[in-house]
Amino acid sequence: MQGYNGWANWETWNVALWIGNDESLYHQARECANYQELVNILWECGSKETPDGCRWDDVKVDGLAICEMMADM
Repeated sequence: MQGYNGWANWETWNVALWIGNDESLYHQARECANYQELVNILWECGSKETPDGCRWDDVKVDGLAICEMMADM
C-alpha cells in the first residue's frame, strides 16, 4: 500500500490532520489563499512545525493536496 492514511505520506497526513483538527489552525487556513500563505503566517508567529514535529515547510508535504483540502474547508 502506498501513501499514508489516504495521503501521499506521513508528512502530508500530519499537516492535514493538524489543520483539520486544531480549531485555530482550521480558521487560519480558511482565511488563506493557499498552503504557502498559511506556512508564511505560521512562521511569522513562530510556529515552525506541527506538535508532532513535522515542519510546516517539509519538502515531503504535498502542498497541492493540502491546498485542495483547504479549498474544501
